[in-house]
Amino acid sequence: MVLVQNVSKLYHLYRRPSDRILELMPFIGHKRHEEFWALKDVSFSVERGEILGVVGPNGSGKSTLLQIISGILSPTRGRVLAGGRVAALLELGAGFNPDFTGRENVRLNGEIMGLSRAEIDQVFPKIEEFAEIGPFLDRPVREYSSGMYVRLAFSTAIHVEPEILIVDEALAVGDAIFANRCMQKFEELRSRKMTILFVSHDLGLVKRLSDRAVLMLNGKVAVEGSPKDVVNRYVGLVHERRPAADGVDGRLGSGTFRHGDGASRIAGVTLVNSSGERTAGVRAGECVSILIRGRFHERVQEPVVGLLIRNRLGIDVYGTNTRIEQQDLGTFEAGDEIEVKFTFECLLARGEYTLTVATQHADGASQDWVDDVLDFTVVDAKDIAGVVNLRASISWTKI
Repeated sequence: MVLVQNVSKLYHLYRRPSDRILELMPFIGHKRHEEFWALKDVSFSVERGEILGVVGPNGSGKSTLLQIISGILSPTRGRVLAGGRVAALLELGAGFNPDFTGRENVRLNGEIMGLSRAEIDQVFPKIEEFAEIGPFLDRPVREYSSGMYVRLAFSTAIHVEPEILIVDEALAVGDAIFANRCMQKFEELRSRKMTILFVSHDLGLVKRLSDRAVLMLNGKVAVEGSPKDVVNRYVGLVHERRPAADGVDGRLGSGTFRHGDGASRIAGVTLVNSSGERTAGVRAGECVSILIRGRFHERVQEPVVGLLIRNRLGIDVYGTNTRIEQQDLGTFEAGDEIEVKFTFECLLARGEYTLTVATQHADGASQDWVDDVLDFTVVDAKDIAGVVNLRASISWTKI
């Protein structure tokens, strides 16, 4: 497991290099640096076999945190306890000597991790097979593309048999085929009870892989909980333009968050079937409608009303809004109400889904955003793969 206890990291920022020297002189009576806390009293734990996703905007302290957990940086205060061998795949370029060949770097990393030469020889064929960089394995790493580097670094990290794997956004540079193989590997590592911490700006990936997630803001843990809830909170921060009005921000039922500036407020959401009846169950291929009612609390020009459908893992399946559909809603005054009706043929595969709705300003900032306001089930006799039923027809000829 990994235990992070009240970890803080302080950096001294100097405006000029000479200020570092001047500050050491005894006759200089004042500090010539500014203090910057990259991390401030961060605490959490990760159990054995758990996958923790870390999200947050750039500069929130995510990479610094992973470097401290990896042992690359020392905390200014607090401590980190890691129970087991740690393998880290951090920012591109870290960990490999650019003048060594890929083969030499793999062997060096294995020895640093505590493996004997015999153990490295045993796992080396698996590393080579997974990386798939061919003859470049015996070329200097400085000649590698970013994708080739990540292939070899990730393959090395997962095959040196660590108890704890730390990944910092490095997989973002891989191609689609390699990314899919990495996802399959993560699932395999999960089944083997390997503890994984990873940073990613791919929020769908965080929802898909993580057992739990953490949102970092300004060097602190702002939210910790289920991946769906943490990602919803993060998305809310992205869409907010100013602090939420009283009574707008908060939880609305189990697993649901609401945010916005309060310029308008969603008053009701209804899912109706092809007969116009309110429903929580939809037949695959049925024509359904979603009715969204809202009330304006201040004057708004060209508001946007939208919806987002997610599957049971919280992955976005389909979303649209009045602007995308080229519907200009005009101007509304305080006290005005609106009802927008979205009608479509349900091509979703059999399963459970949630509906998120929002009213926004023309620039995309939230007026009222309600996550997972209702859930519904799609019923279908066919058991197909994926999340949509494209209703394919088949023709064939024996040749």
